Amino acid sequence: MATLRLGDIAPDFIAQSSEGTINFHEYLGDSWGVLFSHPADYTPVCTTELGTAAKYKDEFTKRNTKVIALSVDGLASHKGWINDINETQQTTVNFPIIADEDKKVSNLYDMIHPKADSNLTVRSVFVIAPNKTIKLIITYPASTGRNFDELLRVIDSLQLTAYHKVATPANWEHGQEVVISPSVSNEEATVLFPKGFKEVKPYLRLTEQPNLN
Repeated sequence: MATLRLGDIAPDFIAQSSEGTINFHEYLGDSWGVLFSHPADYTPVCTTELGTAAKYKDEFTKRNTKVIALSVDGLASHKGWINDINETQQTTVNFPIIADEDKKVSNLYDMIHPKADSNLTVRSVFVIAPNKTIKLIITYPASTGRNFDELLRVIDSLQLTAYHKVATPANWEHGQEVVISPSVSNEEATVLFPKGFKEVKPYLRLTEQPNLN
């Protein structure tokens, strides 16, 4: 099994989920996607994560991003767990959770790390672009819940830098200054960034975020 890397095509699959049969690439369509795995149903950290993902649905929708979760338990278990998530997190789970009992998808995405646990998935996150390439991979241990504000921040950066010749600096958040790509000359920068830019060093030039109104 090859290790997935940034820029690889996200493997396609067909799987059962809490919202019916999922054909992954078809499900994503022209959207961005977040695929994230959970060690098992009825686990405390996952319960908070899935509740948080549901509460952030509008933020993901704003970014043309679909969320899909995965656990190695079955559909009946998922449905009971969803009731618990809705009750304890005061929300409604509004995205599919894949039932991966045969671990087909988990193995396809290298989500099982035997030295961590030979049966359960680690907390993997894949952000996938509309062309189905993998743009982000983050792997958390089972004991650490994910930061969904960070996922939104990264998606903002990925979507900005996909269409503009910029990169985002450390701790960047939407609306802040960005870095002009080193491959862009000052002459080109004057045209590409009509609001101007400041040259801190020849290799470090800052400009306003270009896709703001």
